[in-house]
Amino acid sequence: MAFIIDGKKVSAQIREQIAADTQKLLAETGVCPGLAVVIVGEDPASKVYVKNKKKGCGQVGFYSEEYALPEQTSQEELLALLDRLNADSKIHGILVQLPLPRHLDEKTVIERILPAKDVDAFHASNVGKIMIGDYDFLPCTPAGVMELLRSEKISAQGKECVVVGRSNIVGKPMAMLLLHENGTVTIAHSKTKNLAEVTRRADILVSAVGRAKFITADMVKPGAVVIDVGMNRDEQGKLCGDVDFALVEPVASYLTPVPGGVGPMTISMLLKNTLTSAQKAAKKG
Repeated sequence: MAFIIDGKKVSAQIREQIAADTQKLLAETGVCPGLAVVIVGEDPASKVYVKNKKKGCGQVGFYSEEYALPEQTSQEELLALLDRLNADSKIHGILVQLPLPRHLDEKTVIERILPAKDVDAFHASNVGKIMIGDYDFLPCTPAGVMELLRSEKISAQGKECVVVGRSNIVGKPMAMLLLHENGTVTIAHSKTKNLAEVTRRADILVSAVGRAKFITADMVKPGAVVIDVGMNRDEQGKLCGDVDFALVEPVASYLTPVPGGVGPMTISMLLKNTLTSAQKAAKKG
């Protein structure tokens, strides 16, 4: 039976450290980390994320601002808001909740955020820095996965690592972080032939495809570490991951649950990036 990695517990420890570092920064420099979250439209999942981010800011002593814009907000209006936040010295992190309504261009919006305030690490400048291993921020979900592995002293070095999913938000940066830790990395996706054969090679298997119970027991090498990044609903409407938990648990050595695995870590890493940005701003004075 797999050991269940408790993301809530690891996340709580990280937030404790962030809260302590925030108090120290405030006492020494008078700078309080500030995060602005922008949401456009009424997407229910996005609203939940925004609520959790606001709660996270409160827990660690951050200053936070929230902008809930109507669905019909124009590109110009959104960019004008980002320009104001870029220029606001109280704000160290800017997060635009994705996905955006279809009439808005995500790429243009992401590129408008100053790289120094891009705490999601989606800006091309930050993505390039991650590629070469000289970065200020890491994308929140992959960074959270690496912290979970570290919490159980699981090293990627010399291991076969398979990432299922190739999104810019999770799949690609996840592969890069495992590579930086000397893992031998394969990225699998919807066009991969004989997917189960590929995933069965993995000592560390990360699934980020967004399909409920997609990873079954026959796709997992006995004793593998399985990290489930998915956030889906099953036939009963119950929250579940990409991994068929009940079937995979007897096969894997370590497994993350959904909910309570990678999810809490994502917001903790966002808070960590915002603190890093505030520390850098304080040094510049």
